[in-house]
Amino acid sequence: MSRPRKGVLTAGLGVAAGLLLAASVNTAPRPATLIAVGDIASCKSDGDEQTAALARTLPGPIAVLGDIAYEDGTADDFTKCFDPSWGSLVPRIRASLGNHEYSSGTADVAIERFRLPPSGWYSYSVGAWHVIALNSNCSKIGGCERGSPQWRWLQADLAKHPNRCTLAYWHHARFSSGAHGSSVTFAPFWDLLARAKADVVLQGHDHHYERFAPLKGIRSFVVGTGGKSHYPTLLPRPGSVIRNADTYGVLRLALRPTGYDWKFVPVAGRSFTDAGTARCR
Repeated sequence: MSRPRKGVLTAGLGVAAGLLLAASVNTAPRPATLIAVGDIASCKSDGDEQTAALARTLPGPIAVLGDIAYEDGTADDFTKCFDPSWGSLVPRIRASLGNHEYSSGTADVAIERFRLPPSGWYSYSVGAWHVIALNSNCSKIGGCERGSPQWRWLQADLAKHPNRCTLAYWHHARFSSGAHGSSVTFAPFWDLLARAKADVVLQGHDHHYERFAPLKGIRSFVVGTGGKSHYPTLLPRPGSVIRNADTYGVLRLALRPTGYDWKFVPVAGRSFTDAGTARCR
């Protein structure tokens, strides 16, 4: 039997190695996607129709950062103001509760609509990431201070999920250069998340977009750009990197096992954007 020529064998090995490399590239897992936005639906604005149209073009669950149906989060508000624009997206929504959900006294309508636990706080997974939704309506849930029921739950949840990458969100901003501004009320949450080496915090309440440099290791975003209205930004807070107060849109997060990419995606006809990439801690 004749032996294959050396050059032929080498070429064959090269082709095989190339096929294996191509296969490994083609089968690499794609990043999981999470969409985030808050302060959304109003019968007095068409901004929510614009953000809903945008969200329908993007894959992944949607972290809604509170104030979902204006003015009072009632069944009538949801039926008349939320459902015509965002109603079809309900199966994808992972909501946190805003102050307008409690305007009628309780947030029962939103809790039932989005099948939330009565407390309004819970956690879930997106790809390799651990994602936590908190309730920042502290007076309605027994407080947010150290030792409160939600603080103790968050402490236990972080201990049970020591993922490489962690993201949390709630409605009222811990840090914001907007009209409502920053609130130290949520410092106990921030401190727990920082000690657990969480990576990202998302918030709404102020109706603008803002990105902060990592504070205690956590990069935070205000994404109150869901369509209700715009609020102006004021004197930039320390750590504020970029702000925009005239563009509706959503924040798209590509969540990889060891890092993430972010991009603010504007509604049709608008050009503002903000994008970057980072590794988990």
